[in-house]
Amino acid sequence: MSEIRYDILHDTDVIIAPERLHRPDSFTKKPVRSSKENCPFCEGHEFMTPPEIFAIRDANSLANEGSWKTRVVPNLYKALQIETPYQHHDGAFEHWEGFGAHEVIIDTPKHYTSMAQWDKDTVVNWLKTLAQRVGDLRCDNRIAFLSLFKNEGTQAGATQQHSHTQLIGMPLVPKLTRHMYHRCEEYYTNKGRAILEDMIIQEEEVTSRIVRQHGDFTAFCPYASAYPFEVIISSKKALGHIDTLDDGSIEDISVLILESMKKISQQVGALDCNIEIFTPPLHETYNDHAHRFAVRIMPRIYRLGGFEVTSGVHINPLSPELAAELLRRDDV
Repeated sequence: MSEIRYDILHDTDVIIAPERLHRPDSFTKKPVRSSKENCPFCEGHEFMTPPEIFAIRDANSLANEGSWKTRVVPNLYKALQIETPYQHHDGAFEHWEGFGAHEVIIDTPKHYTSMAQWDKDTVVNWLKTLAQRVGDLRCDNRIAFLSLFKNEGTQAGATQQHSHTQLIGMPLVPKLTRHMYHRCEEYYTNKGRAILEDMIIQEEEVTSRIVRQHGDFTAFCPYASAYPFEVIISSKKALGHIDTLDDGSIEDISVLILESMKKISQQVGALDCNIEIFTPPLHETYNDHAHRFAVRIMPRIYRLGGFEVTSGVHINPLSPELAAELLRRDDV
């Protein structure tokens, strides 16, 4: 039986419709064969990318050469440029010049096409690289908003198969994000707790949607999951954000990210997904305790249709309760 559920975090509605689980679209896809011969992100092909902005490297290795664990380079096809004038034009058709940051984080020197192929050290280095870039760009007062996201697979918008992540910084906060920031602040003012804190407390009481807990962090399939096998990883505690988390928290998060990705991949085969790393407001006055670090994994098993695009209401054919049960299994 279908249900319309309210997503308290994003202030949206989701239809959970198990009847649509048996549409012709199949969960399992054949893995995509990927060649590393001409891959610009593979070790040894550093000359194929713009000069690196940052890298985690072996001792004594040289910039823009091999022996690295992660590299950050400007996006070759950047949507925004840091060199563009920081200028806003008001009026009936107001606009900004195309100022901003658009960077590519090359997650690993190995030609992995899925996060499910990584090991824990790779996840740790990835998170530390993201933390460095956010910390660095936070110092630029012109940038008001940072988006950290990972597109994995063509259904999720990836144009390069080699594992990579993107960072886009803008001089303004997008409307939907600004709305979520304000709701988090208002919720904390009224309740004295963060929204994600209350979500996890509720999930711990119900238990059926929890995938795993490790350290201070919980991986769970949210009550109003917009995507089949959607997973959020967060903590009840205000432990900091991506650029202020301590090494112990990064280790704990890495365990949950890696296990979640491997479990989802075991269930659906070759995995297309989007991954979002939540970032709080950069320079606005806000209560740090109202916001939580979180990672959102959004598998792209089904294409969005006209209803989703026009209404903003997602239809999810897999209940989060069943999804979490499947992801908890040790027999796959």
